[in-house]
Amino acid sequence: MGIYLNTGIKKYSSALHSRIYVDKTGLLEYTNSVLETEERYLCVSRPRRFGKSMAAAMLSAYYGKGADSSALFEGKAVARSADYQNYQNKYDVVEVDMNVFRHRTDAQTRLPVTAVQSVLLFQQEVIREIREAYPEYVRPEDADLPNVMARVHARTGALFIVIIDEWDTIFREDPADETAQELYLQLLRGLFKDAPSKEFLALGYLTGILPVKKYGTQSALNNFDEFTMLNPQPLEEYVGFTESEVQALCREYHMEYDQIRQWYDGYQFNGRFHIYNPKSVVDALRRGKIDNYWTRSETYESLRKYISMNFDGLKDDVIEMLGGGRCRVNPDKFQNDMVTFRNRDDVFALLIHLGYLAFNHDRREVYIPNAEIRSEFVNAVEGNNWNTVIHAIEASEKLLQATLRKEEQVVADAVSRVHMENVSILKYNDENSLSCVITLAYYSAMRDYILIRELPSGEGFADIAFLPRFNTGSPALLVELKYNHTARSAISQIKSRNYAGKLMDYTGNVLLVGISYDARTKKHTCTIEDAAIH
Repeated sequence: MGIYLNTGIKKYSSALHSRIYVDKTGLLEYTNSVLETEERYLCVSRPRRFGKSMAAAMLSAYYGKGADSSALFEGKAVARSADYQNYQNKYDVVEVDMNVFRHRTDAQTRLPVTAVQSVLLFQQEVIREIREAYPEYVRPEDADLPNVMARVHARTGALFIVIIDEWDTIFREDPADETAQELYLQLLRGLFKDAPSKEFLALGYLTGILPVKKYGTQSALNNFDEFTMLNPQPLEEYVGFTESEVQALCREYHMEYDQIRQWYDGYQFNGRFHIYNPKSVVDALRRGKIDNYWTRSETYESLRKYISMNFDGLKDDVIEMLGGGRCRVNPDKFQNDMVTFRNRDDVFALLIHLGYLAFNHDRREVYIPNAEIRSEFVNAVEGNNWNTVIHAIEASEKLLQATLRKEEQVVADAVSRVHMENVSILKYNDENSLSCVITLAYYSAMRDYILIRELPSGEGFADIAFLPRFNTGSPALLVELKYNHTARSAISQIKSRNYAGKLMDYTGNVLLVGISYDARTKKHTCTIEDAAIH
């Protein structure tokens, strides 16, 4: 066994025997189906903390010649496949983490290596281990890894699997170092695209945060099938934990599923899979506490940096999404790097890949997926000194309590302050813009309520519904917004269209909240009434 060649089973065994383990070996059925075919080039991009490294370790343990891994996969999902043993421990597997090479220290200078040096180290150290395994076919002066692998295959028939974890490290951390990027791409082309690799490579598997970089409309590695946060099909269930997996874990660890869903759900693919952040779910279950477990990294700095640019009014969109709204986006022209930004769509596309936004493919909309990520946006907003937004968020708890106490003038005054303080960034001239202000003003309500914008009523839409989560003891809120009409007319519309009767099997107390804005007087008014559903 080596450090990079046929590394054995230890890393995957550690994951398997951890306190919380979710079986994702079904992924191997897919990789087995593409082995030694034209579809054997896979790039699986995910945000940090979504299990990329665990999957890489699983593939290495399953395919590598380094050790017998049969005991690790007995009883697992892949074992139900009739031919799964046909591929087990049959390949020379090279598994490297580019993040490790990029953050090495030079043995002589004791200084961090450069990006170029990290690419050279990658080749040197993998070649050294192949030389140890095949000494008669690898010369001491050999420095070109693809040529070494091609020679070993030609002489022995050995087939290689190459797994590169954090493949995009250099593009993320050295975005301006074009020399290092071209050297690295040259190596990747030799491993995965040029003619010799078609002979020696049984499977190429890249993991990272970013998809394969584009140059213009083309990719330097356009032979890869990409499975991204924009389009992961058919590997959706391997992006993170599925809904059924999380429900089972909540039962086992006696955690309230509704709270876990509120905090860590939100990524949805193909209308079927609700995907949860696995690391956050595991941390919450292990500690027995719902909290923000998002780990700060360069991705957080990207969030803070790019929303501060305010491309094409992006700031308005962030405020809309903080209040539970969604924004249309076209992510298709994103260049898959962290320097080429031409408009808000490019920024949103990056934030989707980083996990800060979820994407509805059918509606072409982005949104903040859950409470954990929403809190990260608030942190980023604070870091960008969006003081008026922060003031609205801080005041939102008082506004909620005033609403529950039916203090109509207090509510009207609070909404008015949010409007006036943010008038420079919100076009306040219709009910949709009023909705943006309201959802921002009621930000804290999303802790105890499920926010539903435009609740279908059969005769139009209630503008905003707040449905209480389990065990809160709070009434539901139906908020109807009026622009240049009275708050009383908003209440009348809620009643005449029976909005309360459409609250998804909810029974209990309801507050009907009518809020209006008069463009002539520039004043808000509010009317609140009790109702009940039996």
